Amino acid sequence: MARSSFGPRRPQRGAGRPEKAEDVVARARRVQAEREKSYREQSLKIHAWVCARCGREFSHRNVHELTVHHKDGDHENNPPDGSNWENLCIYCHENEHRRHLDYLESRGIRVGDEEGSGFTHNPFANLKGLIKEGKS
Repeated sequence: MARSSFGPRRPQRGAGRPEKAEDVVARARRVQAEREKSYREQSLKIHAWVCARCGREFSHRNVHELTVHHKDGDHENNPPDGSNWENLCIYCHENEHRRHLDYLESRGIRVGDEEGSGFTHNPFANLKGLIKEGKS
């Protein structure tokens, strides 16, 4: 009888060798540099850690709840001066996107409406028949 284990995996023999401390530090610095290039990190450096809508202030402890909103809605438009970004708390960011959806719907644009959208595939079309076959 085969024994299955749900515990941690044991390292493979000869699979890895210990990293030198300077290699670990160099890799950590590269990862940090890549992260700092992201528009979120850039925005957090440029703008105050305050929600631009409600004024809630953030610290290192809760900065994960601060998001970057693209003012023009284009996530590819990331000027280095941060002019297309504003820091919003998760609640105000959600509200901002909800307001945008409400605006579209007020103009007769149905968001998420699949009717007439050109979708032709229905993955569940034959589901009822498959369930009946399984019971017989």
